[in-house]
Amino acid sequence: MRLRNRPAWLKQFCSDSTLWSPWTDISETGDSYVTLRDAEPFFTYQDVLGPSALAYADETDHRHPYVSPVYGDFAKGFPPTLIQGGTKEIFLSNFVRLHQALDQAGQTVKLDLYEGMPHVFMAALPESPESRVAVSKAGDWVSEHLLDD
Repeated sequence: MRLRNRPAWLKQFCSDSTLWSPWTDISETGDSYVTLRDAEPFFTYQDVLGPSALAYADETDHRHPYVSPVYGDFAKGFPPTLIQGGTKEIFLSNFVRLHQALDQAGQTVKLDLYEGMPHVFMAALPESPESRVAVSKAGDWVSEHLLDD
């Protein structure tokens, strides 16, 4: 939705982006769909993600930027973005590719990865040291980029 034209009143709410384990490409593109296929038994493409992707959009639209933001044109601008995730997530390639797309477009972006952590570990494992660090960093990011205005 960020890539679409937004009314002026909405732009004030979109001056920062903090993404936890984002699924930014629903087309099953990226090596972590293969290399981490068994790392998270719940989030399999065949049983869960593929049917969800088809319910979300027609397969011919899976690489449209409004459906899979990693294919967007970020050169036109994008809010400062913090991308957080774990190294045991099927979406790891999505994080890296989104980070690269934003970085190559000259946008402010930070990729913050946590060794061995599963999908949305910040909420799933809130008492873990990794979650505490990630949540603290997310708070610092928001303070720096959203509350600074």
